[in-house]
Amino acid sequence: MEEKTGELKKSLFILLQKEALKRGQFTLSSGKTSNYYLDGRVITLTPEGAYLTAGIILEMVKGQNIDAIGGPTLGADPIVGSLACLSHLNKIPLKTFIVRKTAKEHGTARQIEGPVLKAGAKVILVDDVATTGKALIEANDALGKAGIKADKAIVIVDRLEGAKENLAKVGLELNSIFTIKDFGL
Repeated sequence: MEEKTGELKKSLFILLQKEALKRGQFTLSSGKTSNYYLDGRVITLTPEGAYLTAGIILEMVKGQNIDAIGGPTLGADPIVGSLACLSHLNKIPLKTFIVRKTAKEHGTARQIEGPVLKAGAKVILVDDVATTGKALIEANDALGKAGIKADKAIVIVDRLEGAKENLAKVGLELNSIFTIKDFGL
């Protein structure tokens, strides 16, 4: 399976480099400014990109004995949708969830959307890109308040700007499919 994962990664890298990596002046969600922007949703919201991302992440979580996989809206939204579908097709169904920035004020007033996760559930967080890890840390905080335990996070690209270290401070190990160094930046 490692060979297949290698092929998926190669194809995803080409897509990211061609379609998602933009150069110019950008303000990131962390508030930092950057001379490049990697918009993962440009890829994860395409059929090929969704398939490639989900296929790679499914291999990364294989044998992890988790109850669910999810992450902060909006970066995780297309990733978890793809993971749910592909995991079902591969007969290894995974529950997925999305963590809102704040609990909605109507309906069920939930902050964690998706199938109900019980206290004590073991989950892995996902997102498209990590800079400082702020969105993942906020999602982890919301999960913790519900008694749900995450100890790992997976992103498509780690910008290598402190996310790994910041996540480690709250007990999360950051794994990435790529780092920004892979793109020569």
